[in-house]
Amino acid sequence: MDIQTLKQRYDIIGNDPKLLMALNKAIQVAPTNLSILITGESGVGKDVFSRIIHENSSRKHVRQGRGLISVNCGAIPEGTIESELFGHVKGAFTGADRSRKGYFEEADGGTIFLDEIGELPLAMQVKLLRVLENGEIIPVGSSTAQKIDVRVVAATNVDIVKAVREGRFREDLYYRLNQLSIYLPPLRERKEDIPLLFRKFSSDVAEKYHMPPIVLTEDARTMLMNYPWYGNVRELKNITEQIAVVETERTITPDILQNYLSYIPAERMPALVPEAATPAGASQITDRELLLKALSMGQMINELRGEINELRQMVSQMAQRGAENGEWRAENTLPALHSPLSTIHSPLSTQDDDFVTPEIIEDEAVSLEDRERRAILRALEHNQGNRKQAAADLHISERTLYRKLKGYNIID
Repeated sequence: MDIQTLKQRYDIIGNDPKLLMALNKAIQVAPTNLSILITGESGVGKDVFSRIIHENSSRKHVRQGRGLISVNCGAIPEGTIESELFGHVKGAFTGADRSRKGYFEEADGGTIFLDEIGELPLAMQVKLLRVLENGEIIPVGSSTAQKIDVRVVAATNVDIVKAVREGRFREDLYYRLNQLSIYLPPLRERKEDIPLLFRKFSSDVAEKYHMPPIVLTEDARTMLMNYPWYGNVRELKNITEQIAVVETERTITPDILQNYLSYIPAERMPALVPEAATPAGASQITDRELLLKALSMGQMINELRGEINELRQMVSQMAQRGAENGEWRAENTLPALHSPLSTIHSPLSTQDDDFVTPEIIEDEAVSLEDRERRAILRALEHNQGNRKQAAADLHISERTLYRKLKGYNIID
């Protein structure tokens, strides 16, 4: 199959050389049994490439289309991931009232796509290595290995080489998975493809909802191409659909486009608009940013002052207990604790206190950790303690939620 046919079949838009190289690699390696490692940021289409590899291999006819099993390794709790991947036998653990096949056995004869492989716990990495080297799995609770024939296509959005150096990912597993690697470039490295994708997505919306398509002015087109697109194709599709549905004006100018791009922090949006649009010498720091910095500084000082006060109380209690037991001597007395923080006043303690309302302090002065903890508790309460649903509401994996619950001592 040639590249143009491949792009049409899988609805891939773009002519960037890096993208074309990735497509060429995928189609060349598809007929083999090599393990493939697909790397790239979130939203670049790694799942599409797993389908390209599987559907252009001899494994595509396995089980009437069920030969490709996709698994998100980051979404499975650490305590159940072995059972999910390799299955379990009846009685293997509490609640295992029957034997169950794992994803690898379900994919026998076909392909398994392990997305977010970088999130796989180290203990599971060892077992996955055994599967790749020996072609065997051992279900949880069983002592008998069973042979399987599964091709592994893995994907990650993390710097896997860095993870290997830091000991978070096994080097031997990395080399075993990386028999051939395919790199998918982020959208900001495919600037010329951005207008093509925008036109495709806007045309799809126009056809679906029976409305005129939207078009970009030349300045808006330049602005779109200079946007960093940290969410890649997924983010571009989302924003294009929003504009097409919400805007009554079908010619999109930079002023209209900016309304949909401005939620990215200013420091992460260089050169979105021409320099001439910003007056020379104009400050880029808003009053709100100054207020947030003041709140953050005041909070930090208050926290440090509180820690010093706790230390003073602890020393005082030690001295009292020592005196009662006759063990506290003059040479054991610690010097008085004085802190330069006692002379520092919070930036909020000024003559302009009326400007900082209690509502703003309540909303902005809490630490990021406090906000995250409150958000987790609210999500759990809203879902009656259901961690899976709470994790979905928070847009994190269930395993990540479990780690945060442990970290904040919400569970033992």
